[in-house]
Amino acid sequence: MIPRNHPRYTSLMLREKIKKAHDKGYLADSGMIAHGRGEAFDYLLGERTTDNGRKAIESAVATLLLAKNPIISVNGNSTALVINEFIELAKILNAKIEINLFYRTKERIAIMKELYESHGYINVLGTDDKKLLYIDGIESPRATASENGIYSADVVLVSLEDGDRAEILVNNNKNVIAIDLNPLSRTAKMANITIVDNIVRAIPLMIEIAKKYKNKDNKYLKSMINNFSNKINLEESLEIIKKT
Repeated sequence: MIPRNHPRYTSLMLREKIKKAHDKGYLADSGMIAHGRGEAFDYLLGERTTDNGRKAIESAVATLLLAKNPIISVNGNSTALVINEFIELAKILNAKIEINLFYRTKERIAIMKELYESHGYINVLGTDDKKLLYIDGIESPRATASENGIYSADVVLVSLEDGDRAEILVNNNKNVIAIDLNPLSRTAKMANITIVDNIVRAIPLMIEIAKKYKNKDNKYLKSMINNFSNKINLEESLEIIKKT
């Protein structure tokens, strides 16, 4: 039992969630390594949502609200950390949730499908191998895509992503929004909008902003997008890390 007054309480609780996801069988071994790498960058970021991080979130939410077919792409790590928040965000944005795994197995997919259903989300995509299409150019199991999901999406929200898929999705005329604590990663550089923040802070803030923005007109939402530069966003994130 981790005492709440422990100085690293939040961090340790997140690690425990990742460990439990691995024990349950839907998180690959490498997912634990990925979490540790992200945690290191979060230290450098100051374990907070920065001003430019919030601007990226505002632009991302505006983009998702204007989308015709927005998709939230989830994997083992992100599901372990923010499954309830994913479901809430999807409902607010009228978006779909699709499972996409690098180490894809029928067993992992079945566990995740059951997990989302137990949390009240019934129609999670990416679970039926017979109905999956494949995106050309991705040399991994992450090439899979549901016809009504990622395959036909105009906007895709990804987190803990591998850079090759992010690049291919962009090349396939999809607007990619990435949540990535590493502003130097290939994913961060390839995405149209990169939220340099911890997913456990980013998704709740996206929910908060989405509730406010749902009542905004398209002109306002487009202004939030047009006033955002991902290049400047990443440069500002690096400056913050350098000064920490």
